[in-house]
Amino acid sequence: MWLNPEEVLLKNALKLWVTERSNDFFLLQRRRGHGEPTGRITGLLVGALDTVLDSNARVTPFRILLQVPGSQISWVIASGAAIEEVNKHWDWLVHNLLHSLSVFENKEDVASFVRGKVKGLIAEELRGRQAAQEEDPEKFREALLKFELHFGLPSSEKLVTYYSCCCWKGRVPRQGFLYLSINHMSFYSFLLGKEVKFVIPWAEMTRLERVSTGLMTEAIRVSTRQRQREFSMFLNRDEAFGVIGQLADIALRRLLDSEGLELDRVLQQPTRITKRILEEQAIREYVLALFRLPRAEKLHEVASCSLWTPHSRSHTAGTLYTTDSYLCFSSREEGSCILIIPLSEVLSIEKAESTSLLPNPVIVSVRTKKAFQLIELQDRNELVENLNSRLRSIQWKQSMFRSRKDGKRSLSAPTPYYTFYYDTGFSDEEEIEEQVLRNTVNSEALMTAFHQSQPGANGNKSVEQVKEQLWEDHFVEFGRGVHMFRTEKIQRLVAMGIPESLRGELWMTLSDASSELESHQGYYTSLVQKSMGQSSLATEEIERDLHRSLPDHPAFQNPTGIAALRRVLTAYAHRNPKIGYCQSMNILSSVLLLYAKEEEAFWLLVAVCERMLPDYFNRRVIGAQVDQSVFEELIRERLPELAEHVPDLSSLSSVSLSWFLTLFLSVLPFHSAVCVVDCFFFHGIKAIFQLGLAALDANAAQLSASTDDGQALMILTSFLDQVGSEESSCVPSSPPAALETSSSDTDVPAVRHTNITDLINQSYEKFGDLSVRHIERLRCRHRIRVLQAHEDTTKENALRVVTPDVSMSPENLADVYDLFKTEHFISLYWGDSSSVAAAEAAAWHHGDSGCSYIERQYRLDRPQFKSLYGLLVPWPGDSNQHADTLANRTFTLLDQERKNLVTFREFAGWLDTLYCEELNEKIRLLYRLHIPPALTESEDDPSLMKSPLVSTNRPLYVNLPSDVEGEVKDYQEQLKQMLQDLAKEKEKDVEKPLPLMNQREFIQFCKTLYGMFHGDPEENELFQAIATVTSLVLQIGEAGHRGHSSGSEVTGQEEVEEADRVRATADDGSRGDGSLRAESEWTVSYAQILASLLTEQMLVQFFEKPLDLSAKIAEAKEKQYHQRAGLLTLQQRTS
Repeated sequence: MWLNPEEVLLKNALKLWVTERSNDFFLLQRRRGHGEPTGRITGLLVGALDTVLDSNARVTPFRILLQVPGSQISWVIASGAAIEEVNKHWDWLVHNLLHSLSVFENKEDVASFVRGKVKGLIAEELRGRQAAQEEDPEKFREALLKFELHFGLPSSEKLVTYYSCCCWKGRVPRQGFLYLSINHMSFYSFLLGKEVKFVIPWAEMTRLERVSTGLMTEAIRVSTRQRQREFSMFLNRDEAFGVIGQLADIALRRLLDSEGLELDRVLQQPTRITKRILEEQAIREYVLALFRLPRAEKLHEVASCSLWTPHSRSHTAGTLYTTDSYLCFSSREEGSCILIIPLSEVLSIEKAESTSLLPNPVIVSVRTKKAFQLIELQDRNELVENLNSRLRSIQWKQSMFRSRKDGKRSLSAPTPYYTFYYDTGFSDEEEIEEQVLRNTVNSEALMTAFHQSQPGANGNKSVEQVKEQLWEDHFVEFGRGVHMFRTEKIQRLVAMGIPESLRGELWMTLSDASSELESHQGYYTSLVQKSMGQSSLATEEIERDLHRSLPDHPAFQNPTGIAALRRVLTAYAHRNPKIGYCQSMNILSSVLLLYAKEEEAFWLLVAVCERMLPDYFNRRVIGAQVDQSVFEELIRERLPELAEHVPDLSSLSSVSLSWFLTLFLSVLPFHSAVCVVDCFFFHGIKAIFQLGLAALDANAAQLSASTDDGQALMILTSFLDQVGSEESSCVPSSPPAALETSSSDTDVPAVRHTNITDLINQSYEKFGDLSVRHIERLRCRHRIRVLQAHEDTTKENALRVVTPDVSMSPENLADVYDLFKTEHFISLYWGDSSSVAAAEAAAWHHGDSGCSYIERQYRLDRPQFKSLYGLLVPWPGDSNQHADTLANRTFTLLDQERKNLVTFREFAGWLDTLYCEELNEKIRLLYRLHIPPALTESEDDPSLMKSPLVSTNRPLYVNLPSDVEGEVKDYQEQLKQMLQDLAKEKEKDVEKPLPLMNQREFIQFCKTLYGMFHGDPEENELFQAIATVTSLVLQIGEAGHRGHSSGSEVTGQEEVEEADRVRATADDGSRGDGSLRAESEWTVSYAQILASLLTEQMLVQFFEKPLDLSAKIAEAKEKQYHQRAGLLTLQQRTS
């Protein structure tokens, strides 16, 4: 296949390739060892290397290189697994290109020409491949051509699908086509000679919903911050609605919060997105949520089949889903029968003889000496072959892991690393702390040593024994372990509350954390050893919250429990620094430690944070807020009367946020809350939605009658506080002091005692039909709203930070922010070889503490800045070649930290100076643009500056000399140093004299002024005025120059010292290589230039003339998108 040309410095590196065919410009090479007789040592070595490499990194055995005569650089332009495929590419090159290449005089043009041809072939192949995947390839190819013709977007704006529909403009329908691409939705209509077309970026979509009006039976409404659009008359409305939601969700996750949200690897490469991939992705998201599988799992096969269920003595019809590491089965009715089989537990997958009663059977045998029978499988042979291939891979990894582990055991010391302290009453605290410092790991659940004694304990024991017997009977009938059948019967058992003796085991089983533990033996211990003792922001927050975690439980009134909690939280923060530590993780972890061993508690926490509650514990708890928005919609769907009486449901969702973040652990009595956690591990987030709806339903009448948010809060708090369990039914748990006082309030009526089991059963009875598929669809839509709400908050904060520093109106500043953000997005859309993405990533990864999150949210690199510069600068620049040079200088001046990025604050300050500041500030800015560092010694390459690149006021990032590289300051000392530097900056925050300008710089200054006046109505008068000023300044400079040369020695020396002092203290850094100018150099000062300009009234009027920023912004909005798109298209064609 053709490849994007990639440079190769050595055509035969390490003798790994053998040349089969060659000419002046191309080489066809074979990987050494491929196709050779066995026994050659080099072939064996290369073959072994290719075998060891991961499948994604393996090298195809044949390739074609483009070589330029006389150059050491070659380009890989094609590769293939078979010689026939590569020979076809070779013949095409020889017959179509070789003769044409011989006429090029400049051999470097050969490389550009061939690379362009190959890229064109790849683009054509991609179009043909994408069209072939569609149901009607010819129609899709025709639609693709129309899309490119109508909207003029760059070729990298890939069309995903299109729909015939009607767009409503008021009450007037416009029939046309809706084109959905990776970054935009576009509509085109041409009826009765009238053309309607518009483009909506996904990044601007704020809401997606179905609406129904009198004229439209049902339409899809797309809302942006400016307006709403309604589309109807779809042939397949549900499909269109789903695809629009998916594309918007993917684009927003990729563009607005790439650091915070998990996004599948395929979707991170927008050019690979097709309609088929979107369909597969929707199924994958559903499967991961239904079975709570690891987020990295890739879905391979989906097959209808029937599974033999011994408890019902029949075959149950459903669907088989296979992933990298799991076999999962779900009955047709979601939740009635679920089976999860990790491939790590499987011994064999075999085909059995097919009969009329058992068509196409497959037998799956597991390590517990059980077997599962699947029948009615289509494409059975291919399915079994693929499964066995993945099974062999997993078994090989397990054997390699065991052998490595056994090798480590033979070398390691025999002392165990598991320790537990049972006799806590008489143990010495200092001795315990000393043991903790040795990173010991508890081998038992904390509840075994720290059981919370309660009145009526004997009765509780009998209840526990009954539950245990029920579960033992269930294990006999349905199986035990991760691959037991999960049916409605187990749901009833879980609702009763899992017995304490089985709770840890069943949590591990239901969440499948047991498989993670089994496949990562020793991982937790090594994490503890690496992470303990390290200091970071996460560890500081952990230490602060340790004693707030279940403070009433005896296990966490003891150093043993506190130490175990510290180890689990610190180890997880070390494992997943993107999450680190988030409040509420301490409460959840403390409950997990009570019922599970420490290592098991760690893997349960991993399962909750990374699989069962995705995106909940990231930087901005996006996942929890999305579910709050989903919860509001479910209230409107399932409790319409309550929604009608409480129109603003945000007050209820603010109360329910803690329900989701802590799984009701922070609002229910302990034993009741643990029963909720049982349901959560069995049903996932669906259990929390159901229980939340049940709690609101139970209090619907009182909530409807409540007059304010405070009263509604008290109603729900009082209700949840008295929800008891069978363990605590004898003596209800005493509420906290704060709640005791509030319960006496006459506004809140007394609430009868409610049993948690009854409440859970009610939630299943009334809301059990809530499906995982429905929740996932709602999440997709509501994530758009939540991300856009965060984007609005970010914008408000950014404007609040910048507003005190500028004079422009708030409306104009907001519009400038939108232009700035759009410019950032355009490069992310179409990839103009901009450095901004890499620079942004580097800034995030290195913890750019010099800027706040708001300041580094959007930043522009040089090409992006120059694009906005051309749109917003008030002076004419279309026909002025000097404008590009001036844009480069402006960028260099604003890029104060020398990171090749400009922040919105810097950009807004520059624009404010041009449009809103007084004459002297505008002249000062122009003056600074013509002295270093803005004016460089090489205008062609602005990066070639001799001014220092390392800022002296950034102590955390200075490059230390080689002799002290090993000495790393403690971060507290660095903080002190930074505070001292900030204090010095405040002292220096006074206006300082600007450096003097030499004759070369002044000539550039005059050139800029002449360019600014080009096209002005009073151009001639302005030219005469600037000529007069130029003559005057030149005379002043000459007079100063002669004075230095002929003046008295003492006076001349004093003047030189004074000039040197001014230059040394200037805020723009050193001049050139830092050396002082010669005493006889021609120079003028900013004050002299300003005074000279003030002598000409025409110039004063020109710079003091009011400028209409609003009109310029409106014009820029019209031009920005298509002007930038056209430029990028041109760049892609010439590259």
